[in-house]
Amino acid sequence: MIKIICLGKIKENYLKDFIDDYKRRIEKYHKIEIIELKDEDSLLKEEASILKNIGEKDYVITLEIAGKKLSSEDFAKFLDQSFIKNSQITFIIGSSLGLSDSVKQRSNFALSFSDMTYPHGLFRGILLEQIYRTFKINNHETYHK
Repeated sequence: MIKIICLGKIKENYLKDFIDDYKRRIEKYHKIEIIELKDEDSLLKEEASILKNIGEKDYVITLEIAGKKLSSEDFAKFLDQSFIKNSQITFIIGSSLGLSDSVKQRSNFALSFSDMTYPHGLFRGILLEQIYRTFKINNHETYHK
């Protein structure tokens, strides 16, 4: 199963549609759950809510600017190999406050999509699109180019 833990609600309908579209596409390949947590006024409060949503056996991937950058093809290989060893992969998208040190320490892999900062709702959609792309690549289906 894929779990995406993210802070903040999506308010814009166009982003909700974007996210829902890719979530539906992914569900044809794999079970996915999006957990939206409340934006808090401190990293410690966010840390507590994030950590209680992570299972003991979850393979955790944090999305961090300082993380490792992968091409779409390399991300597809990485995700495929991760599923061989782990039944639960959990992605964490932090709030505008970032991620606490404890959440980063719980991470098994820090992934970066760019040195740039994105709006959280847009980034959630981008992450889902890349996860969908990995399934298309790994199943040798047309989509990726």
